[in-house]
Amino acid sequence: MDKTDLNQLRWFQVVAEEHSFTRAAAKIGVAQSTISYAIKQLEERMGVRLLTRTTRNVATTVAGERLLQTITPRIAEIEDEIAALTALGDKPSGSIRLTLSDHALESVVWPKLKPVLRNYPDIHVELILDSTFRNIVEEGFDAGVRLGESVEKDMIAVRIGPDWRLVAVASPAYLDMHGVPQHPQDLIRHVCINMRHETAGGLYAWEFEKDGQELRVRVSGQLTFNNSYAMIDAAVNGYGIAYVPNDIVERQVASGELVQVLDDWSPFFDGYFLYYPSRRQNLPAFKVIVEALRHRRPAGP
Repeated sequence: MDKTDLNQLRWFQVVAEEHSFTRAAAKIGVAQSTISYAIKQLEERMGVRLLTRTTRNVATTVAGERLLQTITPRIAEIEDEIAALTALGDKPSGSIRLTLSDHALESVVWPKLKPVLRNYPDIHVELILDSTFRNIVEEGFDAGVRLGESVEKDMIAVRIGPDWRLVAVASPAYLDMHGVPQHPQDLIRHVCINMRHETAGGLYAWEFEKDGQELRVRVSGQLTFNNSYAMIDAAVNGYGIAYVPNDIVERQVASGELVQVLDDWSPFFDGYFLYYPSRRQNLPAFKVIVEALRHRRPAGP
């Protein structure tokens, strides 16, 4: 068999990941007909069908999925090595893709990146916001940000933020009408603002702890969100009790718009960590991002 064109393999990878010739063509920057012809040649050379095409979607066949799983890490390694070689003797440059939650972005990542990126105009950062647990290797991310307890064991993990906790808050008007809960189990009789975890697909069971006693309470109410900031707004407007990160609700508590309840039951959670596969650590641009985000404890007195 003739040697396979590496462009054909790369284009096949993009089409398979995008599930679309149209989106793949836009991402690569070539005509859709060019990609279609290249992949047809690849299929003919290999003697197997790699993709199934419908009017609405493109999917990999069994052979195509096997090829995709084979070439994806190898293409990534080649691209990483080329980027590292290109960076020798030059200022760090390249593109870094991160997946993270909105809370991680606003509380930790963006405040730390803002002052650093001005000094590195050739580093391009793409920040994808979601609350799901993404497979960063398969989905083409350089790194992800998660709470420490959720990081996979085979990843390198770098702490980028302090421990934090969730706090239960409600508007004064709501508490005047419904009373103040004295124990987490009291929440069952209250109107609460739920959080849906997209990865698990279920509603978050509120976690509490006091004097070694741990409780999980499943609450109910009129509203469910997958965004903490929307939950805060709903709580301010009297729609119930919300359980949200303490650092993003400090202003509303300080102003009196919200009142914190069950404070002695709110435990601390592991802070945010940047996690990534080992092959990423030698890229100059990636090193800049890691050092910018790395958590440094305040100096003692």
